Amino acid sequence: MQVKTLAQLAAAGRLAGRRVFIRSDLNVPQDAAGNITEDTRIRASVPAIELALSAGAAVMVTSHLGRPAEGEFRPADSLAPVAQRLSQLLGRPVPLVRDWIDGVPVAPGEVVLLENCRVNKGEKNNSDELARKMAALCDVYVNDAFGTAHRAEATTHGMAKFAPVACAGPLLAAEIEALGKALGAPKRPLVAIVAGAKVSTKLTILNNLAARVDQLIVGGGIANTFLLAQDVPIGKSLAEPDLVPECRKIMGTLAAKGGTLPLPIDVVVAREFKADAVPRVCAAGDVHPDEMILDIGPSSALALVHLLREAGTIVWNGPIGVFEFDAFAEGTRQMALAIAGATADGAFSIAGGGDTLAAIAKYHVADRISYISTGGGAFLEFLEGRMLPAIEVLQQRARD
Repeated sequence: MQVKTLAQLAAAGRLAGRRVFIRSDLNVPQDAAGNITEDTRIRASVPAIELALSAGAAVMVTSHLGRPAEGEFRPADSLAPVAQRLSQLLGRPVPLVRDWIDGVPVAPGEVVLLENCRVNKGEKNNSDELARKMAALCDVYVNDAFGTAHRAEATTHGMAKFAPVACAGPLLAAEIEALGKALGAPKRPLVAIVAGAKVSTKLTILNNLAARVDQLIVGGGIANTFLLAQDVPIGKSLAEPDLVPECRKIMGTLAAKGGTLPLPIDVVVAREFKADAVPRVCAAGDVHPDEMILDIGPSSALALVHLLREAGTIVWNGPIGVFEFDAFAEGTRQMALAIAGATADGAFSIAGGGDTLAAIAKYHVADRISYISTGGGAFLEFLEGRMLPAIEVLQQRARD
């Protein structure tokens, strides 16, 4: 996936004195009083801003925050708390500009934050009229918001069509490189882990990966449906019996190309779904009618560890069991440590998705994963094999 990058333009001296418009992802969580509760996305936006400033550009930054109604600005939708935090991180004032569509006063070496872009009429439906107006504000357009790359909106897609120059910021460029490395030309064996409650929500991902990977590991309710497809009793476990034919088709796709989908040989079950439920380890075929599968068993975990430690590339989306409950967390813990170990031995690992990030944090392996994706929906759509609109338009502009 070839795109122009902000780093390339800076190195070539093409930013000095230029107006640079950066679309960041500053959509951070806030409490009831509007205080930012977690600022990872703001901190992730800093390198692009600092790169443009150090190159002598006049820098404009914008983002969406929440889900405002277009054309109806409310104080609750304001990026004011973000501007304050960004000022602290950059060590300089970051003025917040509210009405900016018709022009923004900013000098080289300065940075301003443009108010919530989704308040502008036409943003969500990717209005060409709005995109042209915004593109006229800059000499260089930069997309550094991978979390929105799957959405074709005026600031993520339309502006890239009409700006004089369009490129990827360091965060987006890193995502493109990591995803391309994982699925474009991966080091083999390529192992993908896809876990979650329902096959239906990840059916497209499973089908796409089945055609690409050497081993496909499934977990959670998804694994239960695959067990049903093998005529293994699962008691009252969460599953989707109507999707058993689809699961068999996926297993057939893998088998036809010499791949495998290793299912649990033992599981951890309980009669209730709660943290203090009494766990029982049993063979995968010995689940009682009144029990539910909440984790893989020790023998399955050991087999999983061996498989992962032999991998060349690992794509991880989803914990393997109910890791939020300690009694049913061992499978996910073993998997996280195995991925970390494989990475230390030279494998390339990429992880994404909210629950996955929570598991990475719980088991303290963030520094031992090659790349952690910042985009939930965008990461999933990439795994589905879709071309993300914000990246596709940058590829087209790179050929200009």
